[in-house]
Amino acid sequence: MVVLRSKNEIEGMRRAGDLVARALVLLGPHVRAGVRLSELDRIVEEFIRSEGGEPTYKGYRSSYTVPAFPGTICTAVNEEVVHGIPGPRRLRDGDIVGIDVGATLGGWVGDTCYTYPVGEVSPQASKLLEVTRECLEAGIAEIGPEKRFGDVGAAIQELAEYHGYGVVRELGGHGLGHELHEEPHMNHIGRRGRGMRFREGMTLTIEPMINEGTPEIRILEDGWTVVTADKKLSAHYEHSLTVTSSGCEILTPWHLLLRKTAELA
Repeated sequence: MVVLRSKNEIEGMRRAGDLVARALVLLGPHVRAGVRLSELDRIVEEFIRSEGGEPTYKGYRSSYTVPAFPGTICTAVNEEVVHGIPGPRRLRDGDIVGIDVGATLGGWVGDTCYTYPVGEVSPQASKLLEVTRECLEAGIAEIGPEKRFGDVGAAIQELAEYHGYGVVRELGGHGLGHELHEEPHMNHIGRRGRGMRFREGMTLTIEPMINEGTPEIRILEDGWTVVTADKKLSAHYEHSLTVTSSGCEILTPWHLLLRKTAELA
């Protein structure tokens, strides 16, 4: 069932979204060659708890056949797409790493992701990051009352495939509120004019996962880490948002916070 949120409920989600967006900005200077993924996890967990929140991912179960997720953040280095476990691996110059953060604050969930370049990355990696972020922006631009889910998927798919990239099919955006994953599911491929209509008060994520090569993926033996089938790079950006009377409001404004940080530097 798709729940339409009230203004008071959306204000709670706005606070949770702001928390995870600030976590990504805080983390930026720490994402560098030599740092362990477990150290990045520790930094984010301490920050979320210091702000009165709880890590949403820690202890999360996708099914009873795999262990509960052990980290506060999900990490995805290079060919990893999503849901990597933040262990002792050290980042190296030239890596790209997606950091997915979820926090529950006042009973509401904020969920967001940013893919960071580590030091100097290759031109190919830089282009993938740029296009993936443009795919996120293109999808968000299609959201508004009476528009359809297929419009978002089509905008993302058209842009990614124009550049020769693959769009992950098996994973997508999702509703959120009191729970991390709620209805509706959001595909990042689609046909314009098809699918569910957006309605004011919907709260959901848009989070294209764009692969340098084939869209095919596989899951590693840990039951969590998703990787590209051809071992080429993958990038992932995510915003939580709510549908408004005129379009949508981004609830995880890391794009604005990063811009402000750059202006102050």
